[in-house]
Amino acid sequence: MEKDKELIPHLFRAEYSKITAVLGKLFGFDHIEIAEDIVSDTFMLAAESWGQKGLPDNPVAWLYTVAKNKAKDYLKRNQLFSDKIASKLKYNSQEAYEIEIDLSGKNITDSQLQMMFAICNPVIPAEAQIGLSLRILCGFGIEEIADAFLTNKETINKRLFRAKEKLRDEHIKIEFPDKDEVTSRLNTVLTTLYLLFNEGYYSLSQNISLRKDLCVEAMRLTYLLIGNETTNQPTVNALLALMCFHSSRFEARLGQHGESVLYEEQDTSLWDDELIARGQYYLNKSSVGNAISKYHLEAAIAYWHTIKTVDKWEHILQLYNTLLMLEYSPIAALNRTYALSKTIGKEAAIIEAEKLRLNGNYLYHCLMGYLYSGVENECAISNFEIALKLTKAQADKIQIRHYISDLKN
Repeated sequence: MEKDKELIPHLFRAEYSKITAVLGKLFGFDHIEIAEDIVSDTFMLAAESWGQKGLPDNPVAWLYTVAKNKAKDYLKRNQLFSDKIASKLKYNSQEAYEIEIDLSGKNITDSQLQMMFAICNPVIPAEAQIGLSLRILCGFGIEEIADAFLTNKETINKRLFRAKEKLRDEHIKIEFPDKDEVTSRLNTVLTTLYLLFNEGYYSLSQNISLRKDLCVEAMRLTYLLIGNETTNQPTVNALLALMCFHSSRFEARLGQHGESVLYEEQDTSLWDDELIARGQYYLNKSSVGNAISKYHLEAAIAYWHTIKTVDKWEHILQLYNTLLMLEYSPIAALNRTYALSKTIGKEAAIIEAEKLRLNGNYLYHCLMGYLYSGVENECAISNFEIALKLTKAQADKIQIRHYISDLKN
């Protein structure tokens, strides 16, 4: 019975996204809510039926059968749909509810890829792309999405509603782009998946299981791109390599209470060697051709972070230098100063870090606290105290107080 209780939520998440992608493609963004309602009703019925009778022999087949029947029943009884929508789907009212709803593995994968390209569209903001991806492609509930964004359900509901309205207004179709368009459209998709992964990896949410789930879903969607011949491009492999390397240290970078653990304080025995090996595999696959992206460079930096020898920092510093020339970002510049401290010392790193002027950034003041520790402890304490005020995570507040206490003693 306990196993059933554990299986059902995981099954719901995995299958919700698959069925929603297929029905969503059928109904289009004009009526995407109908698809979502049908899938939600299917799972509500499953929860009720399975709770009373126990799990069926084949839960997935049960879900697929019920969802298909509900979709067909909707088409039969809803004249408005038959009159106004079926024609757009190139079916007449009779054919519309007799069509086969294909929930085969191939069609599910194709539908998820098509939905991914439709959602990851620059006509809606990046945070809306992530939110819709979590809801439609990953099966996350509104509360989970709100938790991931450290906001409330009302805000998320409004954000998703506005995003769907915009996709409708812009007549965005749920389809795979032409080969000529793939590269340009793929960049937006990769940006969304990159941000989705970061939302989990760097999130301040205290729900550690949720943070891991966000990373896993970002990796799963990236892997879908690798499984498609057209989108299996070097940049996609580089992004998946980056995700593997980062995920390999997930357990080590979080303390037992969910607090962040500094890189040099991590227990390397907790690093996942299998994920590191996968990262190396995809990093090698990404080296085809002459193009180099920020994902290549960040993956290479992440790779060197999984190497346990001390002579890695010069390599990491040079990679950061190249990354900042290719695509500057304040956080990358901030991370570079840590590598700089490891190669030529904290004093030089402090000078570079102060040039960034990232006052008000929690990570900046944490790094400054680290850099000043043992050099000028009063400045270290001052920076840690600012970081303490800025961070929202209680576990990190406890950790920072420990740093301050150690410096004062």
